[in-house]
Amino acid sequence: MDQKIEKWVDEVLKQDIPNDVVAVMFNLYEDDEHIYSMEIVGTESFDEEDEDWACDELTDFGTRENPLVLESDSGWEEVLSKVSESLKRYLETGKHAAKLKRCTAVATGFVDGDVEILWTHDSCGATSGCM
Repeated sequence: MDQKIEKWVDEVLKQDIPNDVVAVMFNLYEDDEHIYSMEIVGTESFDEEDEDWACDELTDFGTRENPLVLESDSGWEEVLSKVSESLKRYLETGKHAAKLKRCTAVATGFVDGDVEILWTHDSCGATSGCM
């Protein structure tokens, strides 16, 4: 799953993140039994206390029409855990990790579920949005 996610994120983030994007959310959807999809959205706000920030979408980077499709025999909790770990590794060593870290926050989660924050500028002392 790591390589598939890494390759897809690399392709999507060839494009610049718009300057007015404050945070990036990797949205997960359960499409069918054992079939999941993921899109990336850039948001105009971030509030660690209010998860509705993830709804303040400015761009989907074209991923709504071209989501990453993942197949897994695992339940949604396991899929979320695997995706979270893959994205955390990407934030450490991925080709466009620095681009993502220019944002205030990077998170993932199922669209109607809780948001899992993977990285924030608070962890490194900065407070600006994406550049």
